[in-house]
Amino acid sequence: MELVTPGIGLMFWMLLSFSILLFILAKFAWKPILQMLEQREKSIEEALHGVIKAREESKKIQEQNEQMLQEAMQQRIELLKDARKLEENIINEAKKEAEAQATRILQAAKESIEKEKMAAIEEMKNRIAELSVTIAEKILKSKLESDQKQKELIEVTLRDLKLN
Repeated sequence: MELVTPGIGLMFWMLLSFSILLFILAKFAWKPILQMLEQREKSIEEALHGVIKAREESKKIQEQNEQMLQEAMQQRIELLKDARKLEENIINEAKKEAEAQATRILQAAKESIEKEKMAAIEEMKNRIAELSVTIAEKILKSKLESDQKQKELIEVTLRDLKLN
């Protein structure tokens, strides 16, 4: 039974060696070990804080990227709207310009036709007047060859003047 119950001498020497070992460890090794553990704990905490900070910054950057993407999409939509409006304005202005130019061309053509018409009418009047004078001269020459015919013409003309 000696194995189960240790002897007092053995316990004394074990207790003494353990106390010396504990004293040596407390005097020389305990503080540096605890300092290293504290430093290790601090570095782990700093690393964790760094990771948390990096995650937060990553989330912020991701949110900023999403916001910038939304802004870019909005600007793209606005640019497309502006481009469509500009295109419509250009087309409308071109249509108005074409209509104005067509109106000017039609007006110029009408004026030209009117001038040519008036010139043709004036020429016809002049030609008719010349022909009338020529015909009247021929008629008058043939009718007024005798004195009797001249007197009759004067009397008819005077009667016509008095009636009017």
